[in-house]
Amino acid sequence: MAWTRDEMAARAASELQDGFYVNLGIGIPTLVANHIPKGMSVTLQSENGMLGMGPFPFEGEEDADLINAGKQTITELPSSSYFSSADSFAMIRGGHIDLSILGAMQVAANGDLANWMVPGKMVKGMGGAMDLVAGVKRVVVVMEHIEKSGAPKLVKACSLPLTGQKVVDLVVTDLGVFEINRGRTPVRLTALAPGIALEEIKAKTDADFEVALTA
Repeated sequence: MAWTRDEMAARAASELQDGFYVNLGIGIPTLVANHIPKGMSVTLQSENGMLGMGPFPFEGEEDADLINAGKQTITELPSSSYFSSADSFAMIRGGHIDLSILGAMQVAANGDLANWMVPGKMVKGMGGAMDLVAGVKRVVVVMEHIEKSGAPKLVKACSLPLTGQKVVDLVVTDLGVFEINRGRTPVRLTALAPGIALEEIKAKTDADFEVALTA
């Protein structure tokens, strides 16, 4: 059985470490905030100028002026701080964010990432993803293994416009976990979702990979 979105987020959360400054992308990555291990100190940063984001608010307690970069309402913490977008991107570009967890449309075997647009479709803009993948120390992608059409999203080479070249370190999909070597292929399959057969992974993956399953 494939991992649910929440289970994918929980697996991505295992990449967190105490004291990390972390940026979470929109979609599945936002769920990672619900799986920060108890007792671990992790500070969440948002590109729109907030450090120390709290959990999502309960219904009826939303503050429309308090949002993350994905326009979702959030809460603040006693330790939260606010600053300009320029200062926010100075943190990112200066290498002060330890980990970014993002969604993707395609990830290539060499670590190339495409996650900001599909040609011919309306987009709001590229946002901060290009800065994040260029300035953050480690990049984890959380995505469905295949598109709605059935096409693989882990590919030999991206066909969509790139967000960054050789920037992805780890990919978590609903079928398994893959380590990327940033330009040094092949990709390594290190974990399978419960009940998922290796043959299914092979059939739904365009990129070449080697099997290095851990207990």
